[in-house]
Amino acid sequence: MTHDLFREDGYLRECSARITAITDAGIVLDRTVFYPLGGGQAGDSGHLLLADGTAIAMADTRKGKDAEGQATADIVHVPAPGQDAQLAALATGAPVTARIDWERRHRLMRLHTTTHLLCHLVPQLVNGCSITPEYARLDFSMTDPLDKEVLTAGIAALVAAGHPLTVASISDEELDANPTLVKSMSVQPPRGSGRIRTIRIGGEGGAPLIDLQPCGGTHVANTAEIGAIVVTKIEKKSATTRRVVLGFAA
Repeated sequence: MTHDLFREDGYLRECSARITAITDAGIVLDRTVFYPLGGGQAGDSGHLLLADGTAIAMADTRKGKDAEGQATADIVHVPAPGQDAQLAALATGAPVTARIDWERRHRLMRLHTTTHLLCHLVPQLVNGCSITPEYARLDFSMTDPLDKEVLTAGIAALVAAGHPLTVASISDEELDANPTLVKSMSVQPPRGSGRIRTIRIGGEGGAPLIDLQPCGGTHVANTAEIGAIVVTKIEKKSATTRRVVLGFAA
């Protein structure tokens, strides 16, 4: 299995690692800072640096799968095309440095954290989510209309307030006792390890709780770090779904 360092510290930009497998799907390491596609968040891109200084570009990161297509504990780094010569130099057991595209990751962190603020402003269940380096969207299960300007102003106020974000965990039993913590209808938190990772915004030292829910993605440490993000579009996707699209302010 791959030790997922990004779950412990989303600000890690690189790490030393060893290659544990080279497959048709990509390269597996014993540890990594690369986040794999999941929970609506895009997978990281970046480079694997070999001992001789050769840099191999990684276009994507995915969760590993076994022969039956079931998810494994491996994380697969997907090379960009056109690097056959560099890839031929790889060998199982070889040391590498895994380095993410930090600017791209930080944009994902800012947008992902903003989706949590949006869940506070629109307290409805989410039935779809996508977080890319350029935009994020949440699909809310609701029939009432939403106002783009009101939501943008609400996000700006929460960003300006500088609410801290805390990564913690709860047990499977605690989640079962508090099912309303799960705000997504389409993505359920992973179970089986005994602990479920949570993201809390606010709620410390008597401050108001802005959001608390299970989440495995990467986030900024304080809402002030999000910067200027606006609601660019609100769509009626169906009679019971309202889509909110977020983007960086021009």
